[in-house]
Amino acid sequence: MLKIITKTFKELRVDELYAILQLRSEIFVVEQNCVYQDIDYKDQKALHVMGYKQDVLVAYTRLFKPGDYFDYASIGRVLVKAGERHLKYGYAIMDASINTIDKQFNETKIQISAQTYLKNFYNNLGFTQVGEDYLEDGIPHIGMLKD
Repeated sequence: MLKIITKTFKELRVDELYAILQLRSEIFVVEQNCVYQDIDYKDQKALHVMGYKQDVLVAYTRLFKPGDYFDYASIGRVLVKAGERHLKYGYAIMDASINTIDKQFNETKIQISAQTYLKNFYNNLGFTQVGEDYLEDGIPHIGMLKD
């Protein structure tokens, strides 16, 4: 069972922030072999959705209200620790993120920039592709929208 906690940047404890940055680096920099600037000064505006299994951070997203990242509310930095993916925590953290956007921002329209290989995952959550494929930090991505 995934325990999900949502906090603003200012509510994060130092150890929570460190765990978030470590896991994002583990997935997006090391696992995906992608050198990019993860620490982008957008975390301060985001809501941070953290999924814990036995007090260990294993899943994460960050959420933005409309206009802070895209025109619509958005979800980014979606990740699940490699050894935990078979447990479908991606769906749990995304469902929590979608519900949080609805409750906190009173929004149901959500825009994301998704890695292309995850298109079916996001389709299963109600997102549809908008526009053409593009490269972001050398990785194929697609724009997706949930109405």
